[in-house]
Amino acid sequence: MTPHTADALAASPTDASTDAALTRTPTLEWVDRLLRLDTTSRDSNLELIGLIADEVRAHGVEPVLIPNAEGTKANLLATFPAADGSTTGGIVLSGHTDVVPVDGQDWASDPFVPVVRDGRLYGRGTCDMKGFVGAVVAQVPQLAATPLSEPVHLAFSYDEEVGCVGAVSLVDEMVRRGLAPRACIVGEPTSMRVIRGHKALTMLQVTFHGVAAHSSRTPFGVNAIEYAAHLIRFVREVADEFRVDGPFDEHYDVPFTTATVNQVEGGIAVNTVPAECTLTFEFRAVAAVDVDATVARFRAEAARIEGLMRQENPDARVEVSIGAQAPGLETDADAEVIELVGRLGGLPSQEKVAYGTEAGLFHRAGIPTVVCGPGDIAQAHASDEYVELEQIERCDAFLDTLLTHLRADQRA
Repeated sequence: MTPHTADALAASPTDASTDAALTRTPTLEWVDRLLRLDTTSRDSNLELIGLIADEVRAHGVEPVLIPNAEGTKANLLATFPAADGSTTGGIVLSGHTDVVPVDGQDWASDPFVPVVRDGRLYGRGTCDMKGFVGAVVAQVPQLAATPLSEPVHLAFSYDEEVGCVGAVSLVDEMVRRGLAPRACIVGEPTSMRVIRGHKALTMLQVTFHGVAAHSSRTPFGVNAIEYAAHLIRFVREVADEFRVDGPFDEHYDVPFTTATVNQVEGGIAVNTVPAECTLTFEFRAVAAVDVDATVARFRAEAARIEGLMRQENPDARVEVSIGAQAPGLETDADAEVIELVGRLGGLPSQEKVAYGTEAGLFHRAGIPTVVCGPGDIAQAHASDEYVELEQIERCDAFLDTLLTHLRADQRA
């Protein structure tokens, strides 16, 4: 069993450096190693994946690496078979390996040199979600040595933070191999609460192509920014409609579908009618909302605006593309996976979360899935991101209990 974090750190001062404090348990050793690797989504995660792959191989399991098209990133899938050699069914432990940028943030310490202060582990990815990934990797020796009643699959992805991009091919590979797990635990930060639902995420990018002209000759141009403003207003109107009319799901802290324009780029000079303007917006939908119909609604409005632009100049046009999509999660309240994770130590909860995860991709593939992991989403993506050491301890205990539950000799 993995030593408990709190016991291991008891002799260390609360302001101890990571070198002094994070070598006390296998989990914290692994978390420390992972945090020191900058796996911001724009960069490669191959060094981290290689590190985990070497650990898995050292304990007799050959991982499957699923690269991106450029070969710069990879998912990792590793199956620890049951004692009878079976690799089908079983439990998935899933996490993403990328982190969000630290650009422009004011940190009290180097975000990629983790430190412990006042019972908290600080560093980019501590909460989201290398704390969980490190805890799982620390269990590899026990996973390999334990006679399992059913297999355990480790599923680590790339590019979750930019739209759950990598997990698509990871889940597809699991389906192709016929693994058919009976449960999946995605270890995103929930303070170890069992979360059975989250909203679907869709990001759209719309580019308005107008016609440039000197600002003294505005009738000869088509102002792309002005027409983009029409769509911005429409997105807000749709958001207000959802807020007032629903549908509603009271299990969310924001119980309705949200929509918001968060990026706008356009124009080259104050005295030039802008020929281009690009806006990027997202909507996060509760389960009762038809995502495809909502996308079609935004496309129809963009087409209407394009028609107005072409009345001024037939060369004007509007392009709409989907930047990323992640399906929602809606696991039944009485699903076996919820009862299982609760027995293992996950805190029972009826809550759903507004943020997206890769759980929806597993759910869509027919794998019963919940989200349950250490840390609080309030700390994710922030400067001085941290996870409470007590949360890491809870996660360790959870994984220890899972291994005990899966011992074939005890079940017999």
